[in-house]
Amino acid sequence: MRVVIAGGHGKIALRLERLLAARGDEVIGLVRNPDHVADVTDTGASAEVLDLESGSSDDLVTALEGADAVVFAAGAGPGSGAERKDTVDRAAAVLLADAAVAAGVPRYILISSPGVDTPPAPGTDEVWAAYLVAKKAAEVEVAQRSIALTVLRPGPLTDDEGTGRVALAPPGLDYDPVPRQDVAAVLAALLTDQRSDGLVLDLMAGDTPIDDAVDGALS
Repeated sequence: MRVVIAGGHGKIALRLERLLAARGDEVIGLVRNPDHVADVTDTGASAEVLDLESGSSDDLVTALEGADAVVFAAGAGPGSGAERKDTVDRAAAVLLADAAVAAGVPRYILISSPGVDTPPAPGTDEVWAAYLVAKKAAEVEVAQRSIALTVLRPGPLTDDEGTGRVALAPPGLDYDPVPRQDVAAVLAALLTDQRSDGLVLDLMAGDTPIDDAVDGALS
């Protein structure tokens, strides 16, 4: 399987790249900063330098040609303002979708966030509210493209060692911090199972082994 990961230097992305490369997949991590290339290649993936904020969908098509799936793991990150929540978390996700459609990529997995189905409450921090709005807009706009979309909404992320056990279900799970390693493992499993196409799934820490949780959520 050939998989292209946008935001290839992110904490989830690096873990996912390592998992996919170890099982023999061809993995390409898209990074904005040339200084991040070595970290991506250390996982066993290859890296391409492409800026999703300043580039066009045409710039991405060559990198996506022949891919079986794309994963949007990019984000503006801590310390960024409300404007970049829109330009990265929404606009870059849509740009990737447009390029994937042009390149004939059949599947798209979008890492989103729980809590985006209701508008931010009055008094919510401006940047956090912009993040939630951008994530929901990305879900809606990518779903309008001619590509099979899976939306994964992991809960609060930690760098703890993965447990191999999660809770995975349609939106509505109680918030429970989940290790990034377990998020990467769930993504790896979803990439091999087309039953996830068209679904929106919450992902939290839980007691169910990942393979069983994925099978249960997709059955």
